[in-house]
Amino acid sequence: MKSAKRLQWRAVAALLLSSLFLPSLAQAQGKVLERSFCVFDPVGANGPLFAITKTFQPVALKHGIKLDLSAYTDEKVAAEDFKAGQCDAVLLTGTRAREFNKFTGSLEAMGAVPGEQEMRLLYNTLSQPKARPFLVDGPYEVAGLFPAGAIYLYTRDRSIDTVEKLQGKRIATLDYDTASVRMVRHVGASVVGSNSANFAGKFNNGSVDLAYAPAVAYEPLELYKGVTPNGGIFKYALAYMNFQVIIHRDRFPDDAGQMVRDESIKRLDQAYGIISKAEADIPKDVWMNLPQEDISEYNKMLRQVRLSLLDDGVYDPRAIKLMKAIRCRVDGSRAECASS
Repeated sequence: MKSAKRLQWRAVAALLLSSLFLPSLAQAQGKVLERSFCVFDPVGANGPLFAITKTFQPVALKHGIKLDLSAYTDEKVAAEDFKAGQCDAVLLTGTRAREFNKFTGSLEAMGAVPGEQEMRLLYNTLSQPKARPFLVDGPYEVAGLFPAGAIYLYTRDRSIDTVEKLQGKRIATLDYDTASVRMVRHVGASVVGSNSANFAGKFNNGSVDLAYAPAVAYEPLELYKGVTPNGGIFKYALAYMNFQVIIHRDRFPDDAGQMVRDESIKRLDQAYGIISKAEADIPKDVWMNLPQEDISEYNKMLRQVRLSLLDDGVYDPRAIKLMKAIRCRVDGSRAECASS
């Protein structure tokens, strides 16, 4: 039963990790590269993300890379071990990856990516060889970038259906993410410090009133327990989540990152198929659709918060500029597109 519930999460991980070391990186050197790969999985060594990584070990070995895998239930520890050089590569969420690449860490900026069409354009742009300078930051390179879907707000009480009603409510908030903390405080809600491993439990047991996550987390993290019987999910994308694989550049061939990105972009349709299925599998009566006038106001609010975070140096201005250009390319009638 549990394995079935984690199917969507496994599938997203499979797409990402199957493209990680497909290129024969060590063939030119004629020897096997032994590399450590630290994998964040909220469930640990028995979790879906780590499980799919283990099944790929023999595949990677055929391509000249011997992977030494380590599972981390604490994403912060995984990031710190990678930073300390104890991992050659690491799998992290986009928000946690911000400390290694501010540009790609800004791709989850609130309201910056309205939907799939914009995200596809963004990923296609960043997969081009000329985009590599944006993906390299000092000793690090973002070798893999994959979508996990829109981030939605989950509530245990459907009567909380406006921004005004969020005031004083407890929201499970990634306390290491300045953007999330700023947004929660902006609407007058209460920040309940959480991380990617424990936010679901807090929501499900009622320790918080609301939480945010993509649809692919609904079944694996059993968020339906928190939504049932009186809650719902706002059908409005607060941001767009992604997974990132980051490598120490000096421990892999120079063209490794681009080869991985070339493989990843080929699997974009598969990734969106998984995301679409995860959203479709959520019962229709769980979704809470917002009036168009509310959506317009929410868009303005997210833009205000996004620009304030940009002014404070949280986001990379190049990433914010690129995503604005993409939004205006898709929909030139947006109010922001009239400004420079």
